[in-house]
Amino acid sequence: MRTVLQRVSKASVTVDGEIVSSIGNGLLVLLGVEDADAKEDIEWLTQKIANLRIFNDGNGVMNRSVMDVGGDIIVVSQFTLHAQTKKGNRPSYIKAAKPDVAIPLYEEFVKVLEQKTGKKVGTGIFGADMKVELLNDGPVTIVIDTKNKE
Repeated sequence: MRTVLQRVSKASVTVDGEIVSSIGNGLLVLLGVEDADAKEDIEWLTQKIANLRIFNDGNGVMNRSVMDVGGDIIVVSQFTLHAQTKKGNRPSYIKAAKPDVAIPLYEEFVKVLEQKTGKKVGTGIFGADMKVELLNDGPVTIVIDTKNKE
């Protein structure tokens, strides 16, 4: 699994002109799923996201997690995070999981993240043409890949 986390002051997802999720202070999580992903990836990644200290404390130091600040989370499926761009100018998405694999993993990811944070997690609509708006706070943007734990 690969994610792009963005610390936001606000974010929303719109489908067909209707807002399907919106939050204030918190995290926008773009999530890419590949065929090799499993329950262990979900467990490790949701734990990391729930506890990652990227929010400022009283001294302006990034020392607090999304849970510490009472922030909200939106998770948006994004198969393009697995784009391979080595050859040519058209990205290949061969590593991205097809919907029959990706949807159950995506739904489980959201469910486990809700359990870890104790809060409802907003989502987009899997496979829909989504318009994602955000106000990146910082900006703070972090890429995490369960296959390359740096």
